[in-house]
Amino acid sequence: MSDLKVSGRSGLKGVISVPGDKSISHRAIILGSLASGTTRVHGFLESADCLNTIKAFRMMGVDIKRLAAGEIEITGAGLSGLKEPADIIDVGNSGTAIRLISGVLAGQPFYSVITGDESVRNRPMKRIVEPLKDMGALVHGRAGGDRAPLTILGGELWTIDHKSPVASAQVKSAVLLAGLFADGRTTVTEPAISRNHTELMLKAFGADVKTEVTAVSVAGRPRLEAREISVPGDVSSAACWLAAALIVPNSEITVKNVGINPTRTGILDVLESMGADISVENIRGDAGEPAADITARASGLKGTEISGDMVPRLIDEIPIIAVAAAKASDDTVISGAGELRLKETDRIAAVAAELTKFGVSIEETTDGMIIHGGSGLTGTECSSHGDHRIAMSLSIAALAAQGETVIRDAGWIETSYPQFAQTLNFLCGS
Repeated sequence: MSDLKVSGRSGLKGVISVPGDKSISHRAIILGSLASGTTRVHGFLESADCLNTIKAFRMMGVDIKRLAAGEIEITGAGLSGLKEPADIIDVGNSGTAIRLISGVLAGQPFYSVITGDESVRNRPMKRIVEPLKDMGALVHGRAGGDRAPLTILGGELWTIDHKSPVASAQVKSAVLLAGLFADGRTTVTEPAISRNHTELMLKAFGADVKTEVTAVSVAGRPRLEAREISVPGDVSSAACWLAAALIVPNSEITVKNVGINPTRTGILDVLESMGADISVENIRGDAGEPAADITARASGLKGTEISGDMVPRLIDEIPIIAVAAAKASDDTVISGAGELRLKETDRIAAVAAELTKFGVSIEETTDGMIIHGGSGLTGTECSSHGDHRIAMSLSIAALAAQGETVIRDAGWIETSYPQFAQTLNFLCGS
């Protein structure tokens, strides 16, 4: 994996776009493959993770064509048209792909094996394996079913009312997708509201979905109808540039067409609570997914507290929030974010270790961290820990640091944001 060198800067300026939302891109391929007719996806994220989802459904007989950059055409197989894959499905680095596709595989009357890279093979799978088994699928995996590879023999599912112990869009989505293949209504209840991209897209394709506070249900055996999908820019990617504008002196950055789904915009709420100068304009939407243009300007930030129901709305953005918090005037306390330890890497440990190298005073806790603001950042040599979000967050810290920073193994950024370095150079005027 390649290294990335970034020097401290001032005056970042520009109007940019970010790649399509990764979560929505995955789901567009999945539901387009299960629909009847031809689905066209605009703004599709052509990252390694999402391309692996395309590869998985091609292995199951779905015709998926790339029409142009970010333009995908899917000739759906219908709900009962998938074919048994001739080989192991490998999702690479994508935890979203392995969990959501497993939900689909649970409803298929054939045998399949699904796995991923070392990171994915060490992520917990019982949280989806157990409810899928409760629905009647035969699912086995390493470590008593808690680790991939997973072997799945599905079909003949029945409905369940699953009470998830964690607020997880991946768990919820796996169960709801399996519920498409069961007679009756499948329900998932969470302790807090998680991302609702699956519910919104299921509705857009014609499924009968009902939502009541933290409970979501879907009626099985729908006829999903193909449609056009416009994928907004990924708010997790946009968050990096918004944070950069806030903490690099004399900066102003506008990010066009960013998804502002309320289950994902905790990052905006937190930054505004820290005193960020952020404006949201030109709101529009497609398939229930609102988008807008967001501008951030250099600001004097203050510390904040993040906990409770806010955490699921910004779980992927906590590394970049920690970077912004390092430049705040006082402390930021993050708690209730234990899920970060189960991502591509232990993100709590990784953030604490790497920001310390910049000179940040940061304390790691069991389920979060305490960032002592007011630190002057100094360029350093640091590691991505094989995690795209850690690598991007460290790049933004480097922009606000004195001197040069070298981020080892930054190539992991390709899994979600292939144009990251290009955009970085543009904003720096290089």
